[in-house]
Amino acid sequence: MELHGLLHTFPKHIKLFIAVFVIMLTVGYGSGLLFVGNTNSNNPSGMEENYLGNEEDENAEVMKFKKGEREMLTILHTHVISISFIFFFLGGLIAMTSLPKKLKTFLMIEPFLSILLTFGGIYLLWKGMLWMKYIVMLSGIVMTIVFVVSVMSILFQLTKKAQ
Repeated sequence: MELHGLLHTFPKHIKLFIAVFVIMLTVGYGSGLLFVGNTNSNNPSGMEENYLGNEEDENAEVMKFKKGEREMLTILHTHVISISFIFFFLGGLIAMTSLPKKLKTFLMIEPFLSILLTFGGIYLLWKGMLWMKYIVMLSGIVMTIVFVVSVMSILFQLTKKAQ
């Protein structure tokens, strides 16, 4: 079965359905990024404080306590599963574009590595490996870039006519 360029051949109403789905994924992903910014986890020290607490800082605006094991496992479980599904669906749509095969492969596979590094890194940070905050930041940035490039590619590809 040939998937390359299949997205271009879909009827207009299916393309519209896919476009709306991808836009809604983007709204959800973007709201997640806003939440990360709201918790000050968008920088290494804020991330460390978010998971390990700041009880020793008497001048902290907001008192934060180290997350418990149950809370950490819940955060990791829900995020790994849900974000994996997001990138599974995006990857399926990327597979049907007419992008070069190597770029498609990268856009389809890399997010899963970033999910592992981001959320595995958060767990290791919580366990005391403080340098993991930099790995988490880098992998989270790469994951977001891949998300944006994938979404833009899919939306652009949906405007192309079948050849």
